[in-house]
Amino acid sequence: MHQVDFPLSLLQLAEQRWQQLFGAQPYDKQLGRLIGLSDFAFRILEKRPELGAWLQQLNVDCRIVPKPLTGDLVELSELACFKQLRLYRQQYWLKVMWLDLVHQNPIEDSIEYISKLSEALIGAANQWAFAQTTKQCGAPLDELGNPLPMLVLGMGKLGGGELNFSSDIDLIFTYPRNVPTQGGRRSFESQVFYTKVAQKLISALNQVTADGQVFRVDMRLRPFGESGPLVMSFAAMEDYYQDQGREWERYAMLKARPLGEETCYWDEFKQLLKPFVYRRYIDFSVIESLRKMKHLIAQEVRRKGLVNNIKLGAGGIREVEFIVQALQMIRGGRDVGLQTPSILVAISELTQLDILPSEVSHSLKRHYLFLRRVEQYLQAFDDQQTQTLPDSELDKVRLAYLLEHQDFQSTLPQINQIMESVRQEFALVVGDEPQEKTSFDDSYSYAWLQRDCLQLEGVLEAEKLAQWQNVLVEFDAKLNKRHVGIRGRDILDKLMPALLHALAQQKSSAELLQRVLNIVEMIATRTTYLELLFENQGALKQLVLLCGHSKWIAEHIAKYPILLDELIDPAALYKPLPLSEYQTEIRQYFLRIEQDDLELQMEALRQFKQAHQLRIAAADATGVLSIMKVSDHLTALAEAIVSQSVNLAWQQMVSRYGEPQGCNELSKGFAVIAYGKAGGLELGYDSDLDLVFVHNQQGDSSTIGKKQISSRQFYLKLAQRLMHLFNTRTASGILYELDTRLRPEGNSGLLAINIESFNHYQQSQAWTWEHQALTRARMIYGETELIERFIEIRKNILCTARDEAQLKDDVVKMREKMRAHLSKDSEQAFDLKQGHGGMTDIEFIAQFLVLNHAKHCHELTHFSDNIRILESAVQQGVISSEQQTILTECYCTLREHYHLNSLNQHGRCVLREQVVDQVEQVRNIWQQLFN
Repeated sequence: MHQVDFPLSLLQLAEQRWQQLFGAQPYDKQLGRLIGLSDFAFRILEKRPELGAWLQQLNVDCRIVPKPLTGDLVELSELACFKQLRLYRQQYWLKVMWLDLVHQNPIEDSIEYISKLSEALIGAANQWAFAQTTKQCGAPLDELGNPLPMLVLGMGKLGGGELNFSSDIDLIFTYPRNVPTQGGRRSFESQVFYTKVAQKLISALNQVTADGQVFRVDMRLRPFGESGPLVMSFAAMEDYYQDQGREWERYAMLKARPLGEETCYWDEFKQLLKPFVYRRYIDFSVIESLRKMKHLIAQEVRRKGLVNNIKLGAGGIREVEFIVQALQMIRGGRDVGLQTPSILVAISELTQLDILPSEVSHSLKRHYLFLRRVEQYLQAFDDQQTQTLPDSELDKVRLAYLLEHQDFQSTLPQINQIMESVRQEFALVVGDEPQEKTSFDDSYSYAWLQRDCLQLEGVLEAEKLAQWQNVLVEFDAKLNKRHVGIRGRDILDKLMPALLHALAQQKSSAELLQRVLNIVEMIATRTTYLELLFENQGALKQLVLLCGHSKWIAEHIAKYPILLDELIDPAALYKPLPLSEYQTEIRQYFLRIEQDDLELQMEALRQFKQAHQLRIAAADATGVLSIMKVSDHLTALAEAIVSQSVNLAWQQMVSRYGEPQGCNELSKGFAVIAYGKAGGLELGYDSDLDLVFVHNQQGDSSTIGKKQISSRQFYLKLAQRLMHLFNTRTASGILYELDTRLRPEGNSGLLAINIESFNHYQQSQAWTWEHQALTRARMIYGETELIERFIEIRKNILCTARDEAQLKDDVVKMREKMRAHLSKDSEQAFDLKQGHGGMTDIEFIAQFLVLNHAKHCHELTHFSDNIRILESAVQQGVISSEQQTILTECYCTLREHYHLNSLNQHGRCVLREQVVDQVEQVRNIWQQLFN
């Protein structure tokens, strides 16, 4: 029961309107109250007075949501459809006003009911638009011949099921697959078909007719905003949010919810978006972006001169939403209960998880619902989308009555107190508006805006300033050829002064400036990365440091900008995984990826490699890891990727052909042998992988599946699939360059052979150089039985008795042949790898020692890396301790030079004078061993 009498001015208005509507009919207090409180209700009843009797007979506890459209949707004309939708909205929004203004319905129930009614209207419009377009164009069908629907995403309060009375609706349209239409006069591309559906749907809701409008439809939240396509496929949406999704879009997508009748594609789309919205880790980076969003809103409020705004003002509805959604985005990746578009559900969940104290959550909920009730009343007065406290005396009286105050002035302390309380909570969680202060003077801004490095005179010496100027002018010229949007230019104008300052603090060379600007040039059209660097000054600092340490890192980031995400957390960046964890990490990484999405799997493999290579390089460049440990990590990473790739290829082959007899997921009968740097645990950043594939199945066996093939064919196809996974160039490049020429018979041999055929070839047909290669071979993937058999085969081959003179002759001739073809030696420059006295000479020495002495010293076959082979050789008395020390130290020194050259893209040559002592020592030992 209302505690305040109905004001006289409203009573007089109600009685006057009653006369207009119902003439001499007895005055009804409740219906009179409705038309006195709402101009919108009066206008509806003016056109449809019969709805007055309908309201009086309503069960106020009933929340029925009838279908808005009746009849066959294919035959329903546009005129009839538009009319039915608009009359439906009039009738049921009148009911909501009856509940709210007359019966004081709880606001949480009203906004939920309006959301359900709105969803019914949008769903009906979508079905009608789809049916009409299908009649003209046919429809895209799935594999079973069912039409592929267009999903309509409700955003904002509609998505949260908390729509206000007179809101416009934010929508995004998407569809599952790119499939041409069938059944029409001609076939249409799916993009064309769904665009037609979307256009019809928007018109059905947005167009103003004699019966008014259903909703104002806002499509600006879609990818690329107003310049983007009206509707996009799931795959295109995923690519957009992965590559270009901005922080505010994460915030927006948190509220996204498919509308209408649920289909099997709803969950698919939700899973697609989840990694973008919710991070796996506790994500405090959202605080700053939400704070800045609030800052922009506050600027807009000031610019428009908005006062008394209960939504956008300090302590308004938006700040409650920011508090809750900030906590959702921070912790939602870990606590799945927070992955909800409903703010009320989220508040409840935050309380249960002890993230918000119960007294705070209860206060927030109470204040939020009060402000939403005020908003509901303000909009119901005249069906206007307003959140501003009224100026007109009539609406002031109405609001005071509904809030149970004697007059409008007495409502203000209550509203102000509630908004101040919300403001305090917002400051605690999100913080105050940022002041864009910088730690440097304006000269850096002038240097960028005027493209004039002379503004930095006194910071850097004149010669360096001139070099910087040349680089900056060249960068600006390149930038002008790229299509950088207004938002991108705005961010660049803020980022570049900060970047110039960070580089000047390091007294950076023009070369380092060039490296960093190459990265900025590559990301200039992708504002999400520009924003990442601007909003994370720590990430910007790490970028400058890493580019200073390594040209390879700079080029790697420029090629794959997604790696900029790795710079946000320096603690993780400089701490590679333990060697044993790469296998576990990649398995966990792939749990989030659909098994049948080959394209996504290939991208995921490459991104996993790139992210972890960057971590290894960062630790390497800053001295956290020694060169030997760097190779250990790069090798462990490669092994994990090979293992995961075999599993993916296996799943794809088995789904098509079934499993070979006696095999399963855990016992595939398939193995991978690594040669060269991978086998010898000496991988570098750009090393290729020398691999050989073997299996243990007999040729007469076959697979067990609908499409049976021989086991031999199965393993050949499995190896081909692996080659495809590795060598195909995607948006993220190739995975590794795979080289399989070391397999039996080389390029003319089978890509995958039985391990016993491998054994037979090594025994009877292999050349000496192939046995040399076998000294550096390891099986890096395979079950125990295959690993043990390979170790046995390798040991037997390496321990074979050989004629020493013939072996020396073979090794020397092969070395001279390689040097003649590959060495880049000159009088001034020394080729660290192929030069006379270089790394390959030491590798050949180690291989010779194994092949010449393993028949008596089996221990020489235990290891595949040069350092431990040399250690084993001195233990067996094959070489002297002095020779071992010299070869080991020289090999490490040469590798260190080679490695530093790789990090800075300087090729494999150094000035001869830098390594003259090491080269001379290696040559002497070569001479001692090979006469």
